[in-house]
Amino acid sequence: MEIHVQLATRSKMFCACLVEPGAPPNERVCPVCLGMPGSLPVINRRAVEFAVRMALALNCTVARFTKWDRKSYFYPDLPKNYQISQYDLPIGAGGHFRISTKEGGDRTIRIRRAHLEEDAGKNLHEGLDHTRVDLNRAGTPLLEIVTEPDLASADEAYAFATELQRLVVWLGVSEANMQKGQMRFEPNVNVSITEGGREFRTPIAEVKNLNSFRSVRNAVAYEVDRQRAQWKADHGYTLDQHGKMNFGWDDVRGVTEFQRGKEEAHDYRYFPDPDLVPVLFEPDWLSEQAASLGELPQARQARLRESIGLSEADAATITADRATSELFDTAIAAGADGKVLGKQFINFWSAQANAKGVSIAGLGVSATRIAELAKLTAEGIVSASAAAQIAEKMLGNEESPTAIANREGLVQVRDESATQAWVDQAIAANAQAVADAQSNPKKKQAAIGFLRGQVMKLSGGKADPKLVGELLEKKLSE
Repeated sequence: MEIHVQLATRSKMFCACLVEPGAPPNERVCPVCLGMPGSLPVINRRAVEFAVRMALALNCTVARFTKWDRKSYFYPDLPKNYQISQYDLPIGAGGHFRISTKEGGDRTIRIRRAHLEEDAGKNLHEGLDHTRVDLNRAGTPLLEIVTEPDLASADEAYAFATELQRLVVWLGVSEANMQKGQMRFEPNVNVSITEGGREFRTPIAEVKNLNSFRSVRNAVAYEVDRQRAQWKADHGYTLDQHGKMNFGWDDVRGVTEFQRGKEEAHDYRYFPDPDLVPVLFEPDWLSEQAASLGELPQARQARLRESIGLSEADAATITADRATSELFDTAIAAGADGKVLGKQFINFWSAQANAKGVSIAGLGVSATRIAELAKLTAEGIVSASAAAQIAEKMLGNEESPTAIANREGLVQVRDESATQAWVDQAIAANAQAVADAQSNPKKKQAAIGFLRGQVMKLSGGKADPKLVGELLEKKLSE
C-alpha cells in the first residue's frame, strides 16, 4: 500500500504560499511552486517535524541524515517537470504497524519507508470539452508512507487504512479528510496462484488515488477477482510478462480501469536537488519528538479495554478522537465510574455530539461535570434515562448535573412504598403482559421488560430500576 498524507501546515513545502483548499483556482501560487526559472525553494520546518513524528509513531528508524531528490516526469499539473521528493534516504524506514483482523487476531504490517515530497496541482475535466489546471495544490507538503507486501486481503487493507487515518489525526499531522483529498490510498495488488506444483504471480495493479475506506476494500476485492479470472483465461497473464500497471477506480460501476504502464525508479532519473541542503537530525531533538508523542491510540484503546473492561468496539469509539479520549481519562481521574462513563460516552454523549457535528470534547462540557453525572448514575441517584435528559440540559451552560436533577425532579425515588404503588398500577393495567410473564416461557423476559418500562413511565423515570425489578419479580411470583 502507498499512502499520501497531506500535512496540516499553514504554508507549502518549499514556499510561503498558503495551503488553502477551496481557494479560487491559481490564486495560492508563487514563482517557486509554479517552477519559474531562478526561483529557489526553502524547506518548511513544520512539515519536517510532522514527518518525523509520524515516522516515530510507525516505529521507523529516523535517518540522522536525509536529503532531497528530483523525480523527473512530465504532467500538466507539474510545472517544473520534476517533483521534489526523497529517494534513497527517506526520513523514516524499517517500521511496523499493528492492525486487528476480521477474525479477531492481530497482524503486523511492516513499513518500508516514510518520506516527504511536494504534491502536484490538479487537472479539472468535469463538465468541459477541455482540461483546466489548478496549481493551488502544487507544492503542498505530502508524507508518503509505503508498506511491505504484508496485507493479505481486502478486509486487511480496509483495517489498515482506518487505523492509519486514526493515527494521523491523533498526532495532529493532518486533518486526513479523504473527501478533500488530504489522505489518498494506492493499493498495489497481485495474486499468487499455485497450480501443478508451480507458483504464478499475476501482474501488479496499482489502483490510484482512492479517497474512501469503502473504495479501498472494494477496489482490492475487485482486483483479486479480476486478476484470478484473467489468469485462468490466459496463463501468460503474469508479472514476468506484463510487469506493473496503473489503474483507476470507477466507484459508480465498481470496476478498475487501465490507465497506463507503471514506471520503474530508473524512469524518473532521480538525482539530488542542488537547490536544497540536506537535513541532519540531532539525537536530543529526536528524543524530544519521541517523548512528545504520548500514549498512542492503539495503546490507549488496549488500556481502556483491560483496566476498565470496555468492549473492543466501545474502546475504539472513545479513542477515535484524541481530545475525547483525554476528556474520558480526565473524567475517570475526577472520580467517574469507568463502565458507567463508557456507556454514557457511547450512548447519549455521542448522540449529542453527532447531532451537533462535533466530537464529544467539542461539546464543551467539562470533565468535572461529566464525571459528576456518571457518579450520580452509578450511585443510583438518577436513572440512566434521567441522566440522558440531564446531559442534554448541561449543554451550553455551567449548571451542575445535581442542580439540574433537583430542579427537573429527576432524582431517583427509592421509596419502596411509592415504587410498589407504581408496580401495582402497571400490573393492573397490563393483564396480557402479566399472563405472558407468568405462563409463557418464550415471552417471559420480554413481558417483564415491558412491565418494567411501564413502571418507569408511570414514575416519570424517577423509580430505581433495580428496586422496580425486585418488586416486579416478587409481585409476579405471588
